[in-house]
Amino acid sequence: MARLKEFYTKDVVPALTKEFQYKNPMQVPKLDKIVVNMGLGEAIQNVKIIDGAVVELAMITGQRPVVTKAKKSIATFKLRQGMPIGCSVILRKEIMYEFFDRLVNVALPKVRDFRGISSNSFDGRGNFSMGLQEQIIFPEIEYDKVEKVKGMNITIVTTAKTDAEARVLLKLMGVPFKN
Repeated sequence: MARLKEFYTKDVVPALTKEFQYKNPMQVPKLDKIVVNMGLGEAIQNVKIIDGAVVELAMITGQRPVVTKAKKSIATFKLRQGMPIGCSVILRKEIMYEFFDRLVNVALPKVRDFRGISSNSFDGRGNFSMGLQEQIIFPEIEYDKVEKVKGMNITIVTTAKTDAEARVLLKLMGVPFKN
């Protein structure tokens, strides 16, 4: 079992049950999935960027990403329908907990001038999104082999009904929110 999942069952569930007075252990919110997305607008000019992004995202997440394609053509961006413009991964179960653990404890502290994550990025239904400006903060990426620094969006989907429940869940799981 992943270290963070064990921490969730032993420490986080009792703390959430005490704070929100849940009657049933199935009511306690938990992490459902994590979606990691790299949108690459530069792929319109250079399709080879997608290949590097797929390899890097696979190394970071431990799972093979899906290449996302444009849904419709946009002439001003010289974008045609079906052109590859990014890649994404949906993480669940053990792999999700391993990635979340590395994100919170290894990668985020390596961000320059890091003072915490803004807690304003909740969507109203208990899901949290954040953006990273560079993929090189993950230890799996070798800085010398990176041809272009790329950012990524990370969405943490929880089973929480409200943002307050999700905020407490993520805070107990170790996400460093700003005050």
